[in-house]
Amino acid sequence: MRMSRHPRAHCSRCDALCCRLTVVVFPEDDIPAYLTDTNAQGVTVMARDPDGWCVALDGARMNCGIYETRPSICRKFAMSGPYCLDVRAEAARAAQAIPIRVVA
Repeated sequence: MRMSRHPRAHCSRCDALCCRLTVVVFPEDDIPAYLTDTNAQGVTVMARDPDGWCVALDGARMNCGIYETRPSICRKFAMSGPYCLDVRAEAARAAQAIPIRVVA
């Protein structure tokens, strides 16, 4: 059996890595202002918590707490699409690059 280079992602077994990306909020998105922020370029984006996660993420379930009304850019993010797989691969590379120091 040949293993795929990129296993298919599925939201039920995902680390919600897309919830750490910058999410632009467009005027037609119906997102409450308390969930948004303005970045250094003056663009309205989804706010992030102190750890860098989107504030709409339900951390207990690792899913979007406003899924039905999520921003249009989130609706266009294709699960297991090329960008999703790139984000997952980059996270895996970053995790491998973290030096581990063993203290005896």
